Amino acid sequence: MQFKHPEILYFLFLLLLPILVHLFQLRKFKTEYFTNVRFLKKLTIESRKSSKIKKRLLLATRLLLLTGLIIAFAQPFFEAKDHKNATNELYIILDNSFSMQAKGNRGELLKRAVQELLEEIPESTTFSLLTNDQTFWNTNIKSIQSELQNLNYSAIPFKIDTQLAKIKARKSAFKKDIVILSDAIGISQEAAQKTDKEEIVYFIQSEAEQKNNVAIDSVYINQTLDNFYEITVAIRGFGDDFNPLSIALYNQNKLIAKTMVTPDIKKKTVNFTIPRQEFHGYATINDKALTYDNDYFFSISKNKKISILSIGESTKSEFLSRIFTIEEFNYSNSELRTLDYNTIEKQATIVLNEIPEIPQALQTTLQAFVNKGGNLVIIPSENSTTTTTNTFLKNLGNIQFIASENNSKQITKINFDHPLFSGVFESKITNFQYPKAEKSFVIKSAYPSILSYEDQTAFLTAIPKSVGAVFIFSAPLNPKNSNFQQSPLIVPVFYKMGINNKNALLYAATIGDNTPFWVNTTLTKEAVLTVKGKEEQFIPIQQMLDNKVKLTFADLPKKSGNYTIYNKEIGIENISFNYARTESDLNQVNTNWDSSFDTMDSIKSVFNTLQTNRTDYQLWKWFLIFALAFLLAEMAIIRFVK
Repeated sequence: MQFKHPEILYFLFLLLLPILVHLFQLRKFKTEYFTNVRFLKKLTIESRKSSKIKKRLLLATRLLLLTGLIIAFAQPFFEAKDHKNATNELYIILDNSFSMQAKGNRGELLKRAVQELLEEIPESTTFSLLTNDQTFWNTNIKSIQSELQNLNYSAIPFKIDTQLAKIKARKSAFKKDIVILSDAIGISQEAAQKTDKEEIVYFIQSEAEQKNNVAIDSVYINQTLDNFYEITVAIRGFGDDFNPLSIALYNQNKLIAKTMVTPDIKKKTVNFTIPRQEFHGYATINDKALTYDNDYFFSISKNKKISILSIGESTKSEFLSRIFTIEEFNYSNSELRTLDYNTIEKQATIVLNEIPEIPQALQTTLQAFVNKGGNLVIIPSENSTTTTTNTFLKNLGNIQFIASENNSKQITKINFDHPLFSGVFESKITNFQYPKAEKSFVIKSAYPSILSYEDQTAFLTAIPKSVGAVFIFSAPLNPKNSNFQQSPLIVPVFYKMGINNKNALLYAATIGDNTPFWVNTTLTKEAVLTVKGKEEQFIPIQQMLDNKVKLTFADLPKKSGNYTIYNKEIGIENISFNYARTESDLNQVNTNWDSSFDTMDSIKSVFNTLQTNRTDYQLWKWFLIFALAFLLAEMAIIRFVK
């Protein structure tokens, strides 16, 4: 047993006072005998004996009464089992990603978790709350009640390691209790590792009852006809045994087309034919599982073709005309001797296709073109002079041709993380048909390879610029030297290089993807472009260059939808944003948690555990009751004992 105020026990010396009073009577009695009362002598002696017993009982009860009171004020207690963590700070991590829209046995997972927090957290408890997109430090449940009740779903995926890192960065002299409320969708085993021994982590997993879900995965232009676009809507099913659902296409909230579809396979496509004109709308399905992925917003701009010029022999450039089709590009080819230098600045991308010697005047013009944000693609010739080429490349970036090689090499590695392949591949390809090159140059580069040979040397690399890029191949691409033109890789590679600093005809960005958007407009010195939607407007990061502006959106906007870019009050371009579909699969639940995570079934269980293990057992009430009992005993002795 321990005492909160042991110094009060010194008052036990006061117990000497009633003892002294009992032992030393201040009043003295003299015995007087009367002849007529002698017969009462025996009765008086017996009364005196009874009086001594009564006084001793009163002394005992008073001593025990005083002892009980003194010990009660000293506040005795038995120490709690987990008393060392009684001063821990409390942190609550609440997953408000879109997968928490799923319904459990008591409604939507997020709404149920919020309700439990409001009901079970004591008003006097100070804690910090972290959601995917908000943080509330050192608050209490009453202060953030309104924010919790109005908490929205976040487009930012739930990353448990990021949240734990935020808490770890919060310096404190106390240990930390961390409560995580999540459905564990998409959490990797590596992320679910507790790194700090000073942290005690409780994990409460919310589980959906129905895990079937259908999402619109993407929308794209399948083909361009004379007066129509064939739009393909790709839907993906997660789970099995799906019911038929309707899929509709809206332009400016006006219904364009509608049909029924049954997702009998994991991925299914539905085609719609729409007029070849501007489009600013969305595709939608009526799936009742998760609602955030039922809509897919997209915009089709006016048919602004991208200008691309290839410089080189026309016979060697025929493959480019098959990639840069007339529906999307203004493609032209010019041989070096007939080149009009004035047309260069009007291009978006220029391809130097196997030119043995690059004239100095062309080098100067192309360098200015790159500095203004143009894309340059360099395909070397077998007869290229490395000295001249290296002089040109040195002015563009840190890259050089070292030597030529005459041995055949296969192109075996794709850098899927390079921005050139953003959105090209759904999954990483490991067993594709490898193209090869007979003769090539060894490239010394400070930049990562985009495509590599089997010996890990670069086949294609790039010099990134703030606007645009310079792409360099290490080998000629003519059919005599390489079969790259017959490879499936050639179309996405050249197509992406062609539109590197331009927008695709159909624009449907993913929130959080930093792919830039280009606006052909001019701004005054202090003017900025503003993006406006129905419920949200914001100013993106922007960079002005000649007659165009590069916009980068970072994590904006917060809500998916159709937006318009405004220059002052004039709408100049339509764009669309969608949530990432990372939360759509409700079956990707991680159940293999770190052994240091304590899994609990509810918030109530967590607080009950903390209270039981960390609350000292107080004894002062019992001693107060004992004191009261002895007080009653004293009163009874005084009244009833003769």
